[in-house]
Amino acid sequence: MAKQQKTSVHPSAIVHKSASISENVSIGPFCIIGEGVKIGPGCKLANNVIVEGDTAIGPNCTIHPFAGLGLPPQDLKYKGEKTGLTIGENNVIREYVTIHRGSVGDGGRTVLGDNNFIMAYAHVAHDNLIGNHVIITNAATLGGHVEVQDHAIIGGVVAVHQFTRIGSYSMTGGFSGIGQDIPPYTMASGPRAKLYGLNLVGLRRHGFSRETINELTRAYKILFRSKHTLKEAVKKIREDLPRSAEIETLLEFVLNSKRGICRPSASKTALPF
Repeated sequence: MAKQQKTSVHPSAIVHKSASISENVSIGPFCIIGEGVKIGPGCKLANNVIVEGDTAIGPNCTIHPFAGLGLPPQDLKYKGEKTGLTIGENNVIREYVTIHRGSVGDGGRTVLGDNNFIMAYAHVAHDNLIGNHVIITNAATLGGHVEVQDHAIIGGVVAVHQFTRIGSYSMTGGFSGIGQDIPPYTMASGPRAKLYGLNLVGLRRHGFSRETINELTRAYKILFRSKHTLKEAVKKIREDLPRSAEIETLLEFVLNSKRGICRPSASKTALPF
């Protein structure tokens, strides 16, 4: 590997000759960069980072000590097939985070988008699709084939079941078990997570208008607080409420669920986080 301008590789780091290291990359002590890995410009790898497999890391990512990226999936079906991991730009990946490459089937690739913050000890399993501006808090664990949409926040020590979807702008409380899809714009919490209404604070912080929040509130009540079936509720919402992009996002998410939708808590008390 030819040393590129402004790139710094510590003498104790091991970088495979076929790895592609862009300009202005810093690779710290005892890092191991495997065969075929691609690291984009401006990335900073602290000490003891391991990157393996068909892994591509986009520009300006910061990876903290002892993170493991692109390692083989924890999947008994996996027999060494060529699969990969794609990481976008401007991501912060903290200490001891593990993000595994894909397994066989379903595209065979784990994907992390842009501007995400993955906190210490979090695990992102094979074939996950993580959007942009996502926060995954300390020690959260995502099973295989999980989808996390843009601007979602996953609390600490949360366990997310395989094939579950976490909707955009949603928030899940710490110590929760997520076994069904969490709709966009909502809050969920609990050992078997329940919904606790809309993520109002998050929506306001992201600039959602009062009118949009009011429409989403009405849609939430029809979907989850009425006696309608989901299909009946969707029909009523489309008849009674404006066809805004946010309403359509919520309805399409509900209609396309395969694992089922997380339901509201029967409790009238405040959200337990």
